[in-house]
Amino acid sequence: MTNVREDRHVEDDWWKEPIPPNVEWGDGFYCETAQVFRFLRNRESGAIKFGKHDSVYAGCSFSVGVKGRVTVGDLTLLNGALVMCEDKIDIGSNCLISWNVGIADSDFHPLDPAQRLIDARAVAPFLKERPARPTLKTVPVKICDNVWIGMNAVILKGVTVGENSVVAAGAVVTKSVEANVVVAGNPAQVVRRLE
Repeated sequence: MTNVREDRHVEDDWWKEPIPPNVEWGDGFYCETAQVFRFLRNRESGAIKFGKHDSVYAGCSFSVGVKGRVTVGDLTLLNGALVMCEDKIDIGSNCLISWNVGIADSDFHPLDPAQRLIDARAVAPFLKERPARPTLKTVPVKICDNVWIGMNAVILKGVTVGENSVVAAGAVVTKSVEANVVVAGNPAQVVRRLE
């Protein structure tokens, strides 16, 4: 049973648009509002794939670029998370992802100051003549099964968070996390091992 009607509108949704046709889900999918998909720019089929019994609450935002792909396993809860994907983000099964968590597979702007000047002009919506955006580096992100990510944590490009691990609230994860640990801080460090 899902709360999404056949016409892809969410029951009792204040957002007037349906869930985009390239978002897929399994049985028992719960979505509080289709508004979470307003920044889905990939138009290809299967741009976002949810498993069975996933829950997506208001406050989430899936900002997915024209080539981005997001997959989510079964029984995963996303509550106010920001998923920013230009390439690939995989989230496993039985994950808990809390308020204001940011998961990004790109920096989205160049590090080089001269390239950032070009990028600032390229993304300025009211300039008549805008240059092309500089090429941005993307590296996939993988959140393995049974991971808990606390509120305000940030998972950066190229990171894998190992199975059963916990990312503490406010942690900034800049490198991969092994399985069965708790990480905290900025940059995130192992503070506890789980049995």
